[in-house]
Amino acid sequence: MRKSLLCLALAALVGPVAFAKPTTEDSAPLLKATPSQSEAAVWATRFLTHFHYKPMPLDDAMSEQIFKRYLDALDGDRLFFTQADIDKFAAYRTTLDDAIDNQDLAAPYAMFNIYEQRVGERVAYARSLLAKGFDFGKDESYVYERDKAPWPKDEAEVDDVWRKRIKNDWLRLKLAGKPEKDIRETLDKRYANYLDRVRQLNSEDVFQTFMNAYASSIEPHTNYLGPRASENFDIAMKLSLEGIGAVLQRDDDYTAIREIVPGGPAALSQRVKVGDRIVGVGQGENGPVTDVVGWRLDDVVDKIRGAKDTVVRLEVLPADAGPDGKHFTLSLVRKKVSIEEQAAKKSVIEIKDAQHTRRIGVISLPTFYQDFDARRRGDRDYKSATRDVEKLLGELKADKVDGVIVDLRNNGGGSLAEATDLTGLFIDKGPVVQVRNAAGQVEADADTRAGMAWDGPLAVLVNRASASASEIFAAAIQDYGRGVIIGEPTFGKGTVQNLVDLDDVAHTEKPAYGEVKMTIAQFFRINGGSTQLRGVTPDISFPLTVDAQDFGESSYDNALPWTSIAPAKYQPVADLKPIVPLLAERHAGRVAANGEWKNFEADLAELRALREQKTVSLNEQVRRKERDEQEAKRKARDAAAGHAVPDADPAAKTRAKLADDAKDKGGRKAPADAKSVAGADVDDAGDKPANLQDDGLQPDERGITTEVAREKEAKEKRDVILDEAAHILADEIGLVRADTKLAQQVLPRGAVVPLEVN
Repeated sequence: MRKSLLCLALAALVGPVAFAKPTTEDSAPLLKATPSQSEAAVWATRFLTHFHYKPMPLDDAMSEQIFKRYLDALDGDRLFFTQADIDKFAAYRTTLDDAIDNQDLAAPYAMFNIYEQRVGERVAYARSLLAKGFDFGKDESYVYERDKAPWPKDEAEVDDVWRKRIKNDWLRLKLAGKPEKDIRETLDKRYANYLDRVRQLNSEDVFQTFMNAYASSIEPHTNYLGPRASENFDIAMKLSLEGIGAVLQRDDDYTAIREIVPGGPAALSQRVKVGDRIVGVGQGENGPVTDVVGWRLDDVVDKIRGAKDTVVRLEVLPADAGPDGKHFTLSLVRKKVSIEEQAAKKSVIEIKDAQHTRRIGVISLPTFYQDFDARRRGDRDYKSATRDVEKLLGELKADKVDGVIVDLRNNGGGSLAEATDLTGLFIDKGPVVQVRNAAGQVEADADTRAGMAWDGPLAVLVNRASASASEIFAAAIQDYGRGVIIGEPTFGKGTVQNLVDLDDVAHTEKPAYGEVKMTIAQFFRINGGSTQLRGVTPDISFPLTVDAQDFGESSYDNALPWTSIAPAKYQPVADLKPIVPLLAERHAGRVAANGEWKNFEADLAELRALREQKTVSLNEQVRRKERDEQEAKRKARDAAAGHAVPDADPAAKTRAKLADDAKDKGGRKAPADAKSVAGADVDDAGDKPANLQDDGLQPDERGITTEVAREKEAKEKRDVILDEAAHILADEIGLVRADTKLAQQVLPRGAVVPLEVN
């Protein structure tokens, strides 16, 4: 969960397999703070020290925390700085508070500039090793879990760390069957791109990283958003923007089209396709075209975005053309584009038994979105998760579904108001969540609209990545007895954040200061408990895909503690206690005989064991044996389950995340500017099919078209977790339709239950 410049630039190491061009300069210009950034730091401090839910003074003690987190953001895996560098920085340990107060941010920028210098040195060393090759017969290992390791004491020690790191990269590609020439070219390009990413970081990146080190030192969910990040956050919440309707991604020095949004200007033109590369951007019908090869993705996106109904011209290099291929120019009129990938969606699963077919409606909700500005303006058609779900429920009713699952897996939250309103679709009236502010005052957010959009059998599917607003909704459904909660214990985020626009406060004419996302309250369940740290415990539990110490609120060292308050006045609408044990018993019996489910559990156990390992052997014979044993186990499990090698989707997602973590601690994730929807950053959630037999490549090294095909394949595979949740809800439907008394207990009063006689 660490937000770092390492993640911004180092961690991607992406690019196509081609020999790298030499860097064009020995070093990048030294960066320094702008006057507006120094002023923004002071404005942010005023709010963080006075209006935060847990206000803390900006003093020497806080300076030490900022220093620690800023170092962690720059070099969390301790791959660049030596102990001598840390000793030089020691004077800043208790003076970063003064740096903010005095509007003199020279210290954090000095630390970054040395970091950038060290990156250049380490990359140069890494590339020099590629000409020599490695001896894979030696018995040595690479320690990749380095966040708690001591700083390398000198250049010789850090060189040895990098030698082993590069050796591991080489061995992964060798084990995947790559010839030596291709390995050299792939790795040389990877490291060159790595250095390019770091050198493209600008003053705003450094400032945001430093201010985030300050904000997150108070509490994990407090952040600083620079002007660009603030704009992207707003786009993510309203699920729309004005642009061309294309998901863009960095591809070597190019900006490439990863996905075309249906109905957007790019799609309607019928002239571009996935993999096409944008090499120039011009404004208006006749404005000059600016060459954007080698630019940061977010800078390219800024030129492509623009006001609705204005013209942008793109110079495009087709996907199937070489670097010297023929370009074509395309004029597009910008329009409002919906980011449908993050919008609510519906589907229907049919569960059959010997006598009945149950139709289970599924509503997948990736985030609790709302277009705040449109709602404030009185726009009757403002974008809203609740409004979209209500429409989908109406469609599912028309489809004559027997029950509904709300799938909140990987839903990290969003609008608190949407969580309240969405709950109101499934209850009549009443409180949904209690909110306590910094003064200790408690208020209840309630559903005030009479009636239910759906009063039939209901289940909510959650996992460890279901957080915040997802937990409010799941907790309320559980407390009201309205539906069965299925899955993993949730994230455990029980705090409320508010955005403070520093430009509004300071009355600046143009965006310059950014925003502070600040914790202002804590929310509590209507039963008086809290989801903070503990999350929501499911009624029927599925296997843990990730351990609590690795992911979730309990993984933070400064999370707020769990506490409770008095319950709100509410009346449960049903009592699920009589039926949950019956459902759990049927679930246990079913998965015990389900080969795919047992495969899923075995994969998780194996990956958890890999996760516990902190080192990896650099001996080729040892690694081949480990790989072959893993693959043999996997094939045996697949054969026992009666199907071929392809993964079920949940296991694929888990493999993608955990196996990458276990095999290569550094250089896993895309940088912040790796992928954008016409400028709006989107979350790369790890939805890629993965295989325990490692191919040694970073995602972008496989090529955009290959990655898109892999993602499509993963989404088309049957989701065994959702399938089992549907079986559980189908069991509930069968039980309540066979027993009028049970139906009266577990369904809301007034719900119509068609009885079945078996």
